[in-house]
Amino acid sequence: MSPTLRIGATGFALIAVCYGFARFAFGLFLPQIDSELGIGTSLGGVISGGSFASYCIAIVASAILTERFGARAVAVCAALVAAVGMAGIALAPSPLILAVAVMISGSSTGLASPPLAAAVAAEVGKCRRNLTNTVINAGVSAGVALSGPIALAMTVQWRLAFGAFAVMALALAILAAIALPKASGSRGAGGLPPMTRKVLRLICASFLMGAASTALWSFGGQIVAQILDWGTTGTGLLWACIGIGGLLGGFAGTLVGQFGLDRVHRAFLGLMAVSILAVGLGLGPVPTLVGGAIFGAAYVMLTGVYLVWGIHALPDRPATGLMTGFLTIAVGQTVGAPLFGFLMAGQGVSFAVTCFAAIALIAGAVRAEPRIDTALA
Repeated sequence: MSPTLRIGATGFALIAVCYGFARFAFGLFLPQIDSELGIGTSLGGVISGGSFASYCIAIVASAILTERFGARAVAVCAALVAAVGMAGIALAPSPLILAVAVMISGSSTGLASPPLAAAVAAEVGKCRRNLTNTVINAGVSAGVALSGPIALAMTVQWRLAFGAFAVMALALAILAAIALPKASGSRGAGGLPPMTRKVLRLICASFLMGAASTALWSFGGQIVAQILDWGTTGTGLLWACIGIGGLLGGFAGTLVGQFGLDRVHRAFLGLMAVSILAVGLGLGPVPTLVGGAIFGAAYVMLTGVYLVWGIHALPDRPATGLMTGFLTIAVGQTVGAPLFGFLMAGQGVSFAVTCFAAIALIAGAVRAEPRIDTALA
């Protein structure tokens, strides 16, 4: 098997489990978890924010560890951490234990991405790197798309679902140990990234996008349950639509090479704003599901944009380049999740989603690099 296919397939699956199941599935099952453990909207936002905070710590650690110990070891660690966290969610007897388990589970996503970028840089040819990286990144959507039908099949059995997710993560740890290279793919290990104009613009844009995205990632299930009176079936369909739409994010590298970072960046931030409004304003079942699909496509496309942006900003340190954009997305989500929860509890759903759609549009005011060399895309 070629390195591109071996690393791409393994990375896609690892990202699907860590992001789709270990991190974002909590929002899908939140109504059922709330009914059993009595979390409440505000505490749910704080727990989601805690998950994002643990991600922030983990992705910084992952970039450093990948540069020092290599891709394989850190990727295996990410899968094992995901398994432990999701097992903890499945067994949680109280909101406090649940919060700790969600934070552990969420940290696996921070651990997973940098070693995969380093693996691609080490063994994949330059002409295929952007495409391979963005295809791996689209694994987020595969995990989300699968979690929706699983929620439909298991109805209120959220504990069983997370137990099954933990078993999948263990299987991915074994696969990563076999398929990924040991090499870090970095020539300059250690230290913070240089605060160039390119890096600072990346930080600003990704922070705002991350904050805006929490409207649906953390509260999508509760929004449709509240304004459309949807149960598990409806929220499961919404999650499936988000995941299916997000599969288009695998084409981020191709679109960036054809149209440039700035155009792709602004277009999909506009689509993210539209999708948040479509889901959050209670326009009906069809606009809500279509909005979910648009949100999935926009989110994964934008993370692909920030991935390419970061790696090209720091070409000698791909793990740190990816970390810079993805860390800032998570910082935005850490701030955005509790803020949205408090706005939703105080001012209502419509006010909260309108504010967060506006945040997505504001992110588009940050100018990205106009073009990435098409030979590298």
